[in-house]
Amino acid sequence: MNIEFISELMLLGSVVGVLAGLLGIGGGLIVVPALLYLLPNAGIPAGLAMQIALATSLSTIVLTSGSSALNHLRFGNIDVFAIKWLIPGVVCGGFIGATLAEMIPAEYLPRIFGVIVFILAVQMFRSIRVQAFKPMPGPGVTSLSGIFIGIIASLAGIGGGALSVPFLNRHGVEMRKAVGSSSVCGCVIAISGMLGFIWHGVTVDNLPEYSLGYVYLPALLFISCTSIVLTKFGARLATELPTSILKKIFSVFLMFVSVHMLMR
Repeated sequence: MNIEFISELMLLGSVVGVLAGLLGIGGGLIVVPALLYLLPNAGIPAGLAMQIALATSLSTIVLTSGSSALNHLRFGNIDVFAIKWLIPGVVCGGFIGATLAEMIPAEYLPRIFGVIVFILAVQMFRSIRVQAFKPMPGPGVTSLSGIFIGIIASLAGIGGGALSVPFLNRHGVEMRKAVGSSSVCGCVIAISGMLGFIWHGVTVDNLPEYSLGYVYLPALLFISCTSIVLTKFGARLATELPTSILKKIFSVFLMFVSVHMLMR
């Protein structure tokens, strides 16, 4: 740990906080690629970097999405039905995804991450021009959708906003409420996935000092100390910006991240 590394983590947290409030994402789409670059420079073995990046990303999402959810709740940007029936599914899916990430060879995980995000970017970009909405499915189908969202989110080290926001918006939930509801679900997914990575990491050798399973606690501390503060600013922007602008920002952001990961 040095001043430069700490400064980079705090700057990363600032960007994550704004985007968490603005787009309903927990920040994993930024945190995972950033940590993959930063962790080897901090002396962490490359063979462990992806699992540590995923686990630490999820742990930061617990705090960032929780803060974002509280801010969106104050602005009335929550759909109660959606979060009530998505949460049971995302809890199960989050733990399943963490288990799969432990089974898949580390060298394949960045590419899997990139493909998932690329598909999400295309889907969100297409939804900008789609005006017809499907009705929200019943409790059972919504919970099953939550399982799928939880698996993919945990496997990619994200809070699921890149999945849950398009899902909710496609089923008639206003973009602002989709973003707010996604923050709530993202926090729950992250808790489930984080616990899975802690569980699978406690028996692993050669983990860096100050780790809890695969979670690297110094990165969690310095990213979260700035991200939590700035989620309020992002949530206010989400309330004020038109839906079409939010979708464009979301889709361009996802495309950029996916291309970066696929080129690694």
